Amino acid sequence: MKINWGTGIVIAIIAFISFIMFFVIKMTTSHDANHDLVTEEYYKAELGYQKEIDAEQNAIDSHEQIQLKKTADGLLVIFPKTYSNTTVSGIVSLYRPSNKHLDFDLPISLSNSHLLIPDKRLLDGRWDIKVTWKHLGKDFQYKESITF
Repeated sequence: MKINWGTGIVIAIIAFISFIMFFVIKMTTSHDANHDLVTEEYYKAELGYQKEIDAEQNAIDSHEQIQLKKTADGLLVIFPKTYSNTTVSGIVSLYRPSNKHLDFDLPISLSNSHLLIPDKRLLDGRWDIKVTWKHLGKDFQYKESITF
């Protein structure tokens, strides 16, 4: 059987469309591909972004910065010595980019101007840490990515 060039073009177009549709269907139905947003309420979080920018600037402008230090017991969040234990309130958010089920938040409760995140809570890999706190009526925020 002889195929002319018009039939060949139609067969090539149909084969190409079938090839593309196979991959589209495979990716949309696959449970291996994770299509989640970074946060569940993305647009609501976007509205408060200017407050985050201001809080980060407040942390940069302050004379003393908080520090993160890896220890044998876990991750130590060290606040400046000038912060008293009762005037700091906030939250430490740990975000795992590779698995949202490992994300967790810890309330800030200081003892000796530091907060310990236990080693058993932190699996090896990359973590995005966001420390948000309020001191003397002013909001502060510190962000860092670490590999634990």
